[in-house]
Amino acid sequence: MKKLITLLLILSLLPNYLMSQSKAYKFEKATTFFPGEALINEQNKVEWGYLTVPENWDKPTGKKIKIAVAVLKNTAKKEKANVVVYLEGGPGAGEVGSIWRWLDHPLRENNDLVLMDVRGTGYSSPKFCPDLGTKFLEILAKNQNSTQDEQQKTMAALACKQDLINKGIDLTAYNSKSIAKDLNALKEALKYDKWTVYGVSYGTYTAQVYANDFSQDINSLILDSSISDITEYYNSNTANYISSLNKVFEACENNPDCNQQYPNLEKTYYETIEKLTKNPITVDVDKKVIPSGKFTYNAEDFKIAIQQSLYYKKLIEVLPLLITEFNKGNKNTLSALVASFSGALGLDYGQYYCVSCNEVIPNNSILAFNKKANGFQKLKGGLSFYKSDFSVCDKWNSGINKTATGPNDLSKLATITAPVLVFSGAFDPITPPSNGKAMVNKFKNGFLVSVPTGGHGPGFSMIGSKIVSDFISNPTRQPDVSELKRNDKVNFATDVLISGGISNFANSLNEFDLLFFAPLFIAITILLVSVLTFAYLLVRNRKDVGKNKIMKTIVILTSLFAFITIIGFVLAINNTSENNFYILAFGIPNQFEYLFTIQWVFIVCVIISILYFVFVIKSISDTSVMAAILFSLCLIGIYFQYWGFLF
Repeated sequence: MKKLITLLLILSLLPNYLMSQSKAYKFEKATTFFPGEALINEQNKVEWGYLTVPENWDKPTGKKIKIAVAVLKNTAKKEKANVVVYLEGGPGAGEVGSIWRWLDHPLRENNDLVLMDVRGTGYSSPKFCPDLGTKFLEILAKNQNSTQDEQQKTMAALACKQDLINKGIDLTAYNSKSIAKDLNALKEALKYDKWTVYGVSYGTYTAQVYANDFSQDINSLILDSSISDITEYYNSNTANYISSLNKVFEACENNPDCNQQYPNLEKTYYETIEKLTKNPITVDVDKKVIPSGKFTYNAEDFKIAIQQSLYYKKLIEVLPLLITEFNKGNKNTLSALVASFSGALGLDYGQYYCVSCNEVIPNNSILAFNKKANGFQKLKGGLSFYKSDFSVCDKWNSGINKTATGPNDLSKLATITAPVLVFSGAFDPITPPSNGKAMVNKFKNGFLVSVPTGGHGPGFSMIGSKIVSDFISNPTRQPDVSELKRNDKVNFATDVLISGGISNFANSLNEFDLLFFAPLFIAITILLVSVLTFAYLLVRNRKDVGKNKIMKTIVILTSLFAFITIIGFVLAINNTSENNFYILAFGIPNQFEYLFTIQWVFIVCVIISILYFVFVIKSISDTSVMAAILFSLCLIGIYFQYWGFLF
């Protein structure tokens, strides 16, 4: 009898055993990906883990890879909350590393958020040429033409490809179809029934492939800055850029303040292309960004800088100023701009080319790209930053056995009944408003939210985030866009006082190196103690007259001017940052001009203090103390000079 019971138990467990063996994936919890960040690990409930999946889903028993995952539990502590999985764009952008923007995101209040570094990006393994973007920046920094840039970019990409091949990586396995299977496996591994898929930029294309192949997984879709037709992604690149740029020209012309300060903005833009074609501008930059310490802006760099600026609402607001400063050749401003180039090249470019060369470039054409680009003669060709991808992919695909033909099948999207929210930014230069209109028509229950002042990814604005949260809570209700209609004009930055010192000072505050600031803090402490002490002695000791009293009075006044200047600049930078921190790359609003006057009064007072001290040194008590105070005042002046406030 016992043997019979044992046999029955074994037989009952056998199906589960066989099922577990048939799964080609597994999820394992991991420790935090940010071991030194107390804010993430102590105050936020985050679950970390790796999803192990086949590199090639057609070979489930073959080589395995790991997908990094972070699950942020909702702050309302709901046990059965809605689940939102986020797909970043690029392709080649991971998301776990951007966890900071999700910690206090309104979406997290009532929803669990799943962040995933898609295969080949971020904390997932294997790593895909993480330094390739830095090499591209160094190529752009050189004073050479677009053909030379393209050749060197291709060589760097091919070196990456060879490195991946040497590591045994299957380059054909990194695409949206594979990522869709990863997502399905992750959903099952985390034991979710359905979830909301939130894709941005290229993530919207991956989301479409996923929704088409695994519609049963979808509770609702959010597609922000969507790719509606992969066959036009490159072909229409130039036309999309010019369309967005013309909107800026028109908006500035119709804005009295902008038009007065930046008249004939369109003419200035094309004039700048002519200038930089003939005379590129070389600026000094931090060697931590570019080892050579130099960056040369040519016409192509200018065009892509403006195109990238159209991505962000706050940068759109400073575009007239940026174009004007390029035209003037303001090296201080252009030097600060290089950091933005660095950020724009932060993708995992090995994964970028695996995806782009697999499913994008083969469905576009260099002939079509050139034909459309040549329609804009004043632009002098399309954006070489994108055009070079045709050359790179031509070499990248050499020797790779590609089985895919034509775009991915998305025919099942029309049958999906799940609600779909589509965001579209009016100034978006890469996925224009026409994409949003085409995208929403693909679905039975689609809602289009057009953002009149938005660029790329407008769903991340304060208003956009609220619309997203409301949609997930009630996905069948028409989104409330009344606030967007009330804010339908671009607030262009005008009346900006240009100062390279502001950018340098703001960067120092942002990076905050205690060792760098230590002498300044010591100097300020000495001055603060001295002012209080001298003020007390002058009030209590009325017998202290003559040269000694005059010296103390001058020091008190000079120190006060120093305090007002430093505190004033800090408050001005904070105020400007809250309104639009990109303005700090140029200077501060004219309303803070008085701070520069006070600063020069301080410098004059320092000079007077030193001269007076030299002439009456024999009549001064505690000369060593006074000398230390004067040295502290000079040190503050040196900091001002270092930041570039003075000259």
